[in-house]
Amino acid sequence: MDEREDRFKTIEPVEPALTPLGTPPDAPLRSRAGDIIHTAPELAVGEADVRSAEAGEFVRGSSLWRDAWRRLLKNKLAVIGLVVVALLTFASLLGPPIIKATTGFTYDYIPREVELLKSFPPFTGVNGTFSWAHPMGTDNSGRDLLARVLLGGRISLMVGIIATLVSLVIGVSYGAVSGYLGGRADTLMMRVVDVLYSLPYIILVIVLLAMFRSSTAVGQMVLLFLALGSVSWLTMARIVRGQVLSLKNQEFVLAARATGVSGPRIVFRHLVPNALGPVIVYATLTIPAVMLQEAFLSFLGFGVQPPYASWGSLAADGIQNLGIFPWQLIFPGVTMALMLFSLNFVGDGLRDALDPQMRKQ
Repeated sequence: MDEREDRFKTIEPVEPALTPLGTPPDAPLRSRAGDIIHTAPELAVGEADVRSAEAGEFVRGSSLWRDAWRRLLKNKLAVIGLVVVALLTFASLLGPPIIKATTGFTYDYIPREVELLKSFPPFTGVNGTFSWAHPMGTDNSGRDLLARVLLGGRISLMVGIIATLVSLVIGVSYGAVSGYLGGRADTLMMRVVDVLYSLPYIILVIVLLAMFRSSTAVGQMVLLFLALGSVSWLTMARIVRGQVLSLKNQEFVLAARATGVSGPRIVFRHLVPNALGPVIVYATLTIPAVMLQEAFLSFLGFGVQPPYASWGSLAADGIQNLGIFPWQLIFPGVTMALMLFSLNFVGDGLRDALDPQMRKQ
């Protein structure tokens, strides 16, 4: 009986001891010495994790773009390509005003002296003397070839970038809408792309430039931008369509539909941003392709018109005098080749950096 009574005795609560005034508080967990885990075992991932968290050491997260940038920097050819592209771009932008300020030569400056109205070799002045005035020589009219090559870099880059942006706007919109709609609409839209693929696009560009030929050099340049961009969007549309087809049944798209988000908003706010990786890679590879097409059109006389010049038009002029004045072809040709090779290296590096299979390495 006594044992039963002892078992059912109430335990009186013990009042916590009061901390005397002036006693410093306990040290924080992260500064306590020893290997004591201050977290319940069922909540702790591991002793090392708990101790590192108590010490204030947290693992920093990484994003897709940060990992892609790190992989891109490990690609030596891509890094060299980036450096060359940056140098040629800055030289094309800053070179002509510097040349004008230091020497007074511009891309269209023709000297008044009769003895200067001919093509001089690089670093050569009148009577064959050495001169720093023309590091790349002059053309048939005595114009400084360095200033014209740098101006040609401006226009060639403008042609490549603007035409690529036009193809991006058309191709991304067309492909994303086609992939999102699906069904008969997708089939019809892709058959239109197949029909356009079967036509020689250079012939289309020539026809467009011949039909809408402008009387001014600037107007002809704008038509060249639009014509090249309007026929370069077909592959972009197919790439974006394939990405949208693989994304449109994902959970985030279904959640957006369930909350009442409209179709255009789903396409351009949810699907297109998630397809930017392949789009960026293909856009990087499209720029050199468009620049090469512009050079080919300049050979045919449908490119940039005088007094402006591009690398393609300079090469077209230089090939006519290749046997007599080879520097007129060598300098614009080598500069254009460097830019095209570098852009292709950068595009290949971006493709490898954004490849999902490469993320595990």
